[in-house]
Amino acid sequence: MMTLLTSCMMLGTIITLSSSHWLLAWAGLEMNTPAIIPIISHQHHPRATEAATKYFLTQATASAMILFASSKNAWQTGQWDISQLSTPSSTTMLTLALAMKPGLTPFHLWLPEVLQGSTLLSATVISTWQKLAPAGLLLMTNDALNQHTLLTLGLASALPGGWLGLNQTQTRKIMAFSSIAHMGWLFAAMTISPNLTILTLATYIILTTAIFMVLSTTTSKTLMDLGTTWLQTPVLLASSMLILMSLGGLPPLTGFMPKWLILTELTTMNLPIAST
Repeated sequence: MMTLLTSCMMLGTIITLSSSHWLLAWAGLEMNTPAIIPIISHQHHPRATEAATKYFLTQATASAMILFASSKNAWQTGQWDISQLSTPSSTTMLTLALAMKPGLTPFHLWLPEVLQGSTLLSATVISTWQKLAPAGLLLMTNDALNQHTLLTLGLASALPGGWLGLNQTQTRKIMAFSSIAHMGWLFAAMTISPNLTILTLATYIILTTAIFMVLSTTTSKTLMDLGTTWLQTPVLLASSMLILMSLGGLPPLTGFMPKWLILTELTTMNLPIAST
C-alpha cells in the first residue's frame, strides 16, 4: 500500500513538472496531495491525524486557487498554456497559491505543526520532494509574475524563518523554520536567475535530506537527544553539525554559495536594504 501511495505521489509531481497545460498541472497536484495524506497519518495518532488534516486543508486551498487563477486567465485570454499567464488578477492569485504550497510567510503557520506531527520520513518528504512541484510552476510562470511581490514574499519568509527557529528545541520544528527561511531565499533567487533558483533548491534539498537522515539514524527528536548521541556516534554527530552550519550559510561550506550569489546579485541590482 505504501509503495502505491509513494508511486502516486511521485507521479503527480512528475506530471506537474512536465506539463504545459494548466489542467494537467493541476491534475498532477491533485494526484500528489491525496497520496501523501495517508503517509502522514498512518501512525493513527491524534497528532498525526491533526497534521494530515492541516496539510490537506492548506494544499487543497492552494490547489483551488491555482485552478481558479488558471480558469480566469483562460476565460479572459482563451489560453490554457502555462506560459501564457497575462491577467493581473490571475498572476496575483497564482503567486499567493504558490507561496502557500511550500509554506512561505504569511502562509507558514501550518508547516511547523505538520512536521511536528509527522514521522521523520514523512517530514523529509514534505520538506524536500513536496517543494518540487511549486518550484517548477514558479519557474515556468516566472516571466509573468510580479518580481517585486516575489522579492517581498522572499524577504518576509527569510527573516521570520530564521528568528522563530532560534526559540525551538524540537528538531522537526527547527527544520520547518529552516524550510520557511530557505523558501524565502528561493523566491528571492527567482527574481534574479532561474539557474540560481535551481542551484538554491538543489542545495537545500540535498542538505535537508542529509540532516533528516542523521536525525532518523540517531532517533533524535530534540536538541538534547542529538547532543547525547556524541558517545555513540561521534563522527555522525560531527557531520550533522557541519550540515547544519552549511544550511545556515556558514562559509566556506556548500550552503554559503547560493546565499552569497543571491546577496551579490541583490547588491548589484541596487537593493542594498534587501541584501542586508
